[in-house]
Amino acid sequence: MLLTMALGPGRHNVIQIGDGHEMPQESLVGSDLSLIEAHRLTVALRKFADDRNWGQFHSPKNLVMALTGEVGELTEIFQWMTEQQSWDACKDPAVAPKVEQELADVLLYLIRLADTLGVDLNRVAVEKLKLNAKKYPVALAFGSSKKYDQL
Repeated sequence: MLLTMALGPGRHNVIQIGDGHEMPQESLVGSDLSLIEAHRLTVALRKFADDRNWGQFHSPKNLVMALTGEVGELTEIFQWMTEQQSWDACKDPAVAPKVEQELADVLLYLIRLADTLGVDLNRVAVEKLKLNAKKYPVALAFGSSKKYDQL
């Protein structure tokens, strides 16, 4: 199921579902809708690691360190860009593949870490969206970069 944020005047809190229907963002975070389907990727990564006997190296500590390294590599790509260059990064044929590769690395390590720890990413993502919806109500947070305790 494809989900996209419908942005624009008066549409800041609407989610478009791939079948053309819309629902309020608040309804989404209160539902049991599956936001992340990572099971097949989790199984593929587990097999990839098992085939290479890498499980012995995939402690949570090591995976967090590897994830941090990949986030650092992604950060390095954007480090000296202007704001506009950062918006256009994936339009640049020389930069886009680098960004894509680092995003993939971050995703793969994150999923492997969650699997190793037994964390259901869909469950925690839904819970976090619910918490963030309470901390950042649209009426107070719309257009603001303030932290929830400053609203």
